Amino acid sequence: MIVWPDGLRDTTTSVRWLQGPSFYADLRQPAGRPDFTGINCLDDLDREGLMWLAGQEGFAGELTFDGTCFEWSRALDFQPKSPYSDCGFLRFEDDVLVEEGRDVAYIEHWHRGPEVTLPSCAVRLTEAGSSRIAFLVRAGDQFMFARDRTQPLPEAESLADIVKAAPDMASARNLVDCELSFGVVGDDGWTITNSSLPYREGLGLAPVTGHGGALLLTADIARDGAPVTREWRIETLQGVLTDLVDFSALRPTALAR
Repeated sequence: MIVWPDGLRDTTTSVRWLQGPSFYADLRQPAGRPDFTGINCLDDLDREGLMWLAGQEGFAGELTFDGTCFEWSRALDFQPKSPYSDCGFLRFEDDVLVEEGRDVAYIEHWHRGPEVTLPSCAVRLTEAGSSRIAFLVRAGDQFMFARDRTQPLPEAESLADIVKAAPDMASARNLVDCELSFGVVGDDGWTITNSSLPYREGLGLAPVTGHGGALLLTADIARDGAPVTREWRIETLQGVLTDLVDFSALRPTALAR
């Protein structure tokens, strides 16, 4: 639940916040999601789907605490940058975590998911050959992966406003090409179950190391639907790197005769 200063209340948006040692990722998807069946890549998205995607929220960065107030710094954001910092006060009321905003007088109620066992780890990444950043956070058998879009958003009230003003469909699609995905770690690998990009759901992230452990490689889908491997330089690691590796992706594949 979130309640805004004007009394507006939202209890229908699906929200997932995964917290690592200090890096975090957060995905917020409104109700009324369209049917994305048959959407297999960015270029398959039509204008109706793009406008719904533009109403999502999501961000990733680092959580800090100054002894009184917590701040969720947003190194990447699905929406245009807010003029307000994301700072709040946290307290538990029974099993509910209550968050009260410092700069904006909102109230949020958070409910803990299934009890998480170790590992708790995260990494900040920079794409090889560019300055695009990403975060991978793991808590127990859950993970979130966040990667930024290739170009920063212009100043605006909302992403929906920017998408509406896009000169063509290719430009509009580029605007929503910011991934925030939630998934589970199992025997079959790291499977994405919820994503800001619906065509990523049901697929594997398959994080593996490369270049002697200096890179983290992830599986992705190019805008035309072709599989692609993205290479990320490891900038800051929190925890143990092997806990962020999908060992099922390293198994040799049996070849049928």
